Amino acid sequence: MTSYVNAVSGSRPKMRRAIIMVQDMVMVLIAVALSLVLSRSNLSFDAFSDEGFATWAGVVLISHLLFRYCGLYTTIWRFASTPDFFNILKSCAILTVVLYALSLVSRFFQPVAGLNERQFIVFFLVSFTIISAPRLFYRFLRDGASWGIVTLNTDKAQAKRALFVGRLGEADLIIRFTRTAEPADYSVAGIMATERGAPLGTRIQGVPVVASRPRLIDVLEDYAAGTKSIDLVIFGSGVEHEIEEYPELVRIARHGGMAVVQFSRLSQLGQEGKIVLDEVEMETILRRPTVPSDIERIGAFVGGKRVLVTGGAGSIGRTLVKRSLELGAGAVLVADNSEFGIFQLSQYVDESDRDRLKVRIVDVADRRQMTRVVTEFKPDIIFHAAALKHVPLLEENWESAIQTNVFGTLVCAEVAAKCGVPQFLLISSDKAVDPTSVLGITKRAAEQLVSSLHESHTIAPDGRRSGTKFIAVRFGNVFGSNGSVATIFQAQIEAGGPVTITDRRMTRYFMTVSEAVDLVIMAAADAQSRNGTDDYAVYMLDMGKPVPILEVAETMIRMAGKTPYADIPIRFTGIRPGEKLHETLQGANEEIITLDIAKIFGLRTDVVAWPAVQAALAALQAAMKDQDKASALAVLAELHRPQTPAPADTRQETGPRTVGQAG
Repeated sequence: MTSYVNAVSGSRPKMRRAIIMVQDMVMVLIAVALSLVLSRSNLSFDAFSDEGFATWAGVVLISHLLFRYCGLYTTIWRFASTPDFFNILKSCAILTVVLYALSLVSRFFQPVAGLNERQFIVFFLVSFTIISAPRLFYRFLRDGASWGIVTLNTDKAQAKRALFVGRLGEADLIIRFTRTAEPADYSVAGIMATERGAPLGTRIQGVPVVASRPRLIDVLEDYAAGTKSIDLVIFGSGVEHEIEEYPELVRIARHGGMAVVQFSRLSQLGQEGKIVLDEVEMETILRRPTVPSDIERIGAFVGGKRVLVTGGAGSIGRTLVKRSLELGAGAVLVADNSEFGIFQLSQYVDESDRDRLKVRIVDVADRRQMTRVVTEFKPDIIFHAAALKHVPLLEENWESAIQTNVFGTLVCAEVAAKCGVPQFLLISSDKAVDPTSVLGITKRAAEQLVSSLHESHTIAPDGRRSGTKFIAVRFGNVFGSNGSVATIFQAQIEAGGPVTITDRRMTRYFMTVSEAVDLVIMAAADAQSRNGTDDYAVYMLDMGKPVPILEVAETMIRMAGKTPYADIPIRFTGIRPGEKLHETLQGANEEIITLDIAKIFGLRTDVVAWPAVQAALAALQAAMKDQDKASALAVLAELHRPQTPAPADTRQETGPRTVGQAG
């Protein structure tokens, strides 16, 4: 039987379906014979006469047409479930009723002895059993539920043994898909249920429930001690927000030499199903609470639009590109000057989306190149993420910082206005608030450029807007971005240390890159609908509480299965030029406005009139020509200094927590 299943499953789809059809017709004939034998019926005609053969041919033809009509041959039996077997039950019931009705009609023309309701009841039971049996056995073998009894694929013996940590309902899904994977990469050996009081010792598809809360840590420590061979721990989706033990479970697994992944989603590749497992990132370990994205709103905003992302090969830009494609953008164009970064982006984007992705290797400060790109592509929105962002490096390379962060923003914004792009969005930074570095002061200047253009495109007195809408979105660090502390610490830990921190008191705001990108898109969608006094040039994301950098380092060391200070030393090197101990998101002269969107605020800030901005830019160009850093920074300082007294914060104590003041 096993060899027959192997032969059928290995054949081409059309041939396989033909074999199954013939198999079902044979099974119907066997069901007829068995029903007559089991009910001890004697027909009044010879079963092997011409009349008998005509009768059996008619039964086979009717059953075949009925089974096709009921969809028995459109099911992928590798993924069959209860509804599919119910369909067989329904088909056999209908076939029985049809044959019984035909027997009643035939009695008016030629009475047939030996047929009554008893035979048809037996036929229904037998036909359902023997038609379901091959499919059930096929599923039994393909699932791997018969491990230890029969073996369909010897590769399953080499599959990694895994523990699943999550909800029981999700465990059933994970087990089913890991068993049907070809080749078999994982085999779930046990379930650690996150539900309290889950029934220990019970089994899901033959896999035992080995632990439940609150004993998850104790049980995983037993596995990590080496008493049972486990190669992999698979966490269910959202587990990091459901259980407090999550960071400790990751630490124990890593310390015990187990790989750690997290279930992300299911993907459909043709007719094959596949689970998607992602590496566990720092953002999940530090447990920063995230807000579910309003997929409907951002999808409606991006869907069908032509999106241009400058700096699209960078961390934020790359995620903006991928997210825009996922949300149904009509086309996405990446403008970046990094050839290798663009190559990496092409590998990062799903193959099915690459036909909507276009790339251009350009310098955002080159007006001629950017004009050609925007004129040809005709974007509906420009996400300007291109920037130089490394604080100490830019202290020395201040000219490059000004050229890219200030004049690059100016070029892109003016080209957007000239070409009639409906919306331009600048990705800003918390370092623009009360800046102490070249990076911060250039990002604040970029904010002022965008804010000034925002105001200059408003027509008095009705506040109606014409041309391009300019906005900026300000937020702090994102996990895993190029040059972020997470990536630096990871490399230092892998090298055996030491992990270097500038100051043990230093804190930073952190946000997951996926959450930041969704909120950026949401801010753009909100800005599109605003006019007049409720219009904002700058939006600010609520980053939560600032996180001590020392805590990030210690957590990452523990994640690697090491002990801070003992296995991996931590060294404090002193604050570098331009760095702050604590970043803020709100300046002293800025007013935060609560919006009806979670984690997004409007920001009232001083805006320099566009003629004054143009004069400052001309002076800045002259200072750069003379290579006069002091004069250049003095000009930039004029673009961020408060011009009016600080207004009161409009939010009530019962509203969202005050954002931006570092602890």
